[in-house]
Amino acid sequence: MTRPATRPRGSTPMPELSAEDAKLVTLARAARARIGAVEGAAVRDGDGRTYNAASVALPSLSVTALQLAVAAAVSSGATKLEAAAVVTEASTLDGLGHAAVRDVSPSAPIHLASPDATVFATVDD
Repeated sequence: MTRPATRPRGSTPMPELSAEDAKLVTLARAARARIGAVEGAAVRDGDGRTYNAASVALPSLSVTALQLAVAAAVSSGATKLEAAAVVTEASTLDGLGHAAVRDVSPSAPIHLASPDATVFATVDD
């Protein structure tokens, strides 16, 4: 389920991100900016370690930032993800990145943010 980060008229405010989840948005934003990538992503594993990555688009290889961040976590021994964040200009989460997170953690929230770090949705399914 995707929850919008902006609140409709008459609804209760969406809770602020925790400091740890806000850090994921910052790391994802930095990864994206570092190489001018389409998107950046960051994940936090069950031990609190963070991993960030930017999307890669080569003639022979195309990988989303979230796939790469999950791969970095798993290749470092992570068996659980607590949360993830993606900074992108797209309005939705890509299916491959979503699937990569769900392969490791069925319920970790995935925060979607615009390049200015405004969180506009949280995917929790």
